[in-house]
Amino acid sequence: MKKQKWIILATAAGLLAATGASAAGLVEKVTGQLRGDISVTVNGEQTQLHPVYINGKAYIPVRDAAEAFGYGITWNQKQLDLTSKQTPPAEEAGYITTSGVVASATATADGGVRLEVLGTGPNAWIILTADAKSTISDADGKKIAAADLKAGMHVVAEYGPVIAMSYPGQSHAASVTVTAERLVKESAVYSIEKADGGWKIRFSELKNGVDTPVLTLQSGKETRLVDKEGRPADWTQLKPGTPVRAYYGPTVTEGQAAPIDTVVVLEAQPTAEQIAAYREIAWKLVPAEQMPHLLTKKE
Repeated sequence: MKKQKWIILATAAGLLAATGASAAGLVEKVTGQLRGDISVTVNGEQTQLHPVYINGKAYIPVRDAAEAFGYGITWNQKQLDLTSKQTPPAEEAGYITTSGVVASATATADGGVRLEVLGTGPNAWIILTADAKSTISDADGKKIAAADLKAGMHVVAEYGPVIAMSYPGQSHAASVTVTAERLVKESAVYSIEKADGGWKIRFSELKNGVDTPVLTLQSGKETRLVDKEGRPADWTQLKPGTPVRAYYGPTVTEGQAAPIDTVVVLEAQPTAEQIAAYREIAWKLVPAEQMPHLLTKKE
């Protein structure tokens, strides 16, 4: 418990402490008038304290005053220590926030749901349990049942402060706010190209034995490209045939590219260390006579 402490320095004429303190330190004898007709109230409540007036100033016994104010008192002849007896209010739990897409939603035996969330925040990949103790609503504050949470929803969730030391981490969701419900497309990339300040991805289906484009998606500044564990991936790693899961929309206009919220690369992606190692090997394979003609920087 964090204690609040008042320190009062003793003075010759300013301290009338009914504490049994020795009077040896007083160098001046003072006289005063006890005013029994004047009462002292603390927070609106009457006390048994009555002031003593000395030279026109009111004084009250320190020990009795400390008790009335809810403080303990310690006296060492040079100073008084007043320590609060009240327990400070408990601090509110510090929740952690994530904002992202629900990759999967699995019902639990007690009527709750386990949400696999790929989002932003300290934990890019987190498993959250939403149940009757969780506050679940849409962006307008309308309540939503835990059983109605599903994959493809974009959520803002508060969880913690306790997180299970697993990978991914697991915690209880204090609140879940559904901000949008995305459409989901899981397939191999048919084609990808830079366009309109982002990347345009096409998906196809077999029609009469012919691979035919059926869906076009467009990335923007807010689009996230991540691997299955929520770690950022590089757009240059996407190519025809790369398996992905795209969360897009929910508005789709025929003949136009739909906006992408999140793209999850489903194939194993090389780590930063592996990429650096491959780059080092590639540079070692470049003939020395070709080095002066290279425009690409090593890093």
